[in-house]
Amino acid sequence: MPVRHCAAPPGLTVLSREFTVAAGPFAPGHLGELTQVVPFELVDAVLEESGGVQRRLRDLPSRVGVYFVLAMCLFPEVGYQLVWNKLTAALAGTGVDVADPTAKALRDLRRRVGAAPVRRLFEVLAGPLARPATAGVRFGRFRTVSFDGCSSIRLADTARNVGGFGPGGRGGCPMLELMTLVETGTRSLIGAVFGPTDTGETAYASRLLHHLRPDMLLLWDKGFDANAFLAALTGTGAQFLGRIRANRRTPVLARLGDGSYLSVIGTVPVRIIEAQVTVALDDGTSFTGTYRLATTLTCANRYPAAVLAELYHERWEHESTYFALRHTLGQGRPLRSGDPIGVEQEMWAQLTLYQALRTVMVQAAESRPGTDPDRCGFTIALQAARDLVVQATGIAVLPNTGTVGVIAQRVLAALLPPRRPRVSTRKVRSSVSRYAERQNDGRPDHSRTITDLTVTVLEPGPDQPPLPTVSRDDRNVSPGQRRRHRILELLQEDPTRFWRPAEIAAHFGDVTLHTMYRQLSRWAESGIIHKLGPGLYAATAWTSTPLPPAEIR
Repeated sequence: MPVRHCAAPPGLTVLSREFTVAAGPFAPGHLGELTQVVPFELVDAVLEESGGVQRRLRDLPSRVGVYFVLAMCLFPEVGYQLVWNKLTAALAGTGVDVADPTAKALRDLRRRVGAAPVRRLFEVLAGPLARPATAGVRFGRFRTVSFDGCSSIRLADTARNVGGFGPGGRGGCPMLELMTLVETGTRSLIGAVFGPTDTGETAYASRLLHHLRPDMLLLWDKGFDANAFLAALTGTGAQFLGRIRANRRTPVLARLGDGSYLSVIGTVPVRIIEAQVTVALDDGTSFTGTYRLATTLTCANRYPAAVLAELYHERWEHESTYFALRHTLGQGRPLRSGDPIGVEQEMWAQLTLYQALRTVMVQAAESRPGTDPDRCGFTIALQAARDLVVQATGIAVLPNTGTVGVIAQRVLAALLPPRRPRVSTRKVRSSVSRYAERQNDGRPDHSRTITDLTVTVLEPGPDQPPLPTVSRDDRNVSPGQRRRHRILELLQEDPTRFWRPAEIAAHFGDVTLHTMYRQLSRWAESGIIHKLGPGLYAATAWTSTPLPPAEIR
């Protein structure tokens, strides 16, 4: 669209430019230069696929509605009408007939578009972004990816959100649980699911397993080492390297030369690496932490334990993903939607917008061979994208001139320095947590530069308690041999006897005391067995007389 200006007064210069927008009522529907990542044809296709195309041409077509929802996440600090003003700012004075909708009309537009087209848009854009030669994205032949959940995304405190996602803790906002699979080298989203926070992380992560491929090495933190989950994970063909819980008892089947040992979790053969990491800081202090890792990379010669322990640090790139998504893009604000359907639409829009920005950033890094994508600043890319939306610049795909777009140019002009080894304090992130102090884990009080990092692989000591030769997996035995059935039979042999968890664990010998406590407590809550006192269980309720003091102790 040509923009014409009258002659300038003396001492001033008139600057004119041309920009291209869609014709007619579709003109406000764009995302600046990010429209090249989310083009008109793609938006029309997902609307057609989900049945979201308007039946008659309106002043606010459905395509415009999709771009409005995306722009709403690009400018979370302003209301509907100000978001609309930013989409149409460049059209003022051009002669284009632009609608002037009310806030209610824009809310109705959101409802008419719905969540399905935006979700489908994310599914099209999601996936690994790095090419095989991109720096910093692979470990040998494997593309490193990671699972992690985020349960601190705040929602608007409305009755409908509370009904859909549950109340916030201690009077806070309702929360949403987000689980993503991320390509750690580029921090791009491969897949995502979200919902109420009372659903476990492994349950959400199981819905993303179909994205894994045999050329991927999956990294994960503690909490994902459930037997059934690991069995399903290995069925995808992907390899994994993850931290396991301290109470996980892993049998030593064979000791390897690098200090690690072969073991099994459920039915999955693994290699266990116990490593002590000593970090020396620039102020002369140091601290030590211990990691216990499990991996399906069982060859110690090809994958030394110390190398894998250092590689595990790559999982922390996932934390940077959530920081960019929640704080840089979302500005730490609660989602504005007041009902679960709106929350679903807004969350998919935010994930789509994040992925579009990462796409441009990776393209910028790959335009300079050898540039690691983690040197590209997300804030720079975000602010450039916001500017170009207001200016309506770069909407149409330009002829291939061999140059990158404006966003990529700004990113490349201000590349971050190569990643410096440093350590920071670890604090409770949730704003509704009752803990105001940081965790006392030996870390420094302020961020420090690391001057030296030593990884020492620890071998299992001779005083290790005896372990079973296999890790029991109840999925592969008959119902009559499963743990709950066997424990119920034991308790019913003498219904009046009071059993302690330690006695039951010792009787069977294939379960840890910690696991026994958790399972007995859960079964008592559901009424399968009866809790008669602190750490005392029986098959039947006992109400005749108070428990003797000796039994209570």
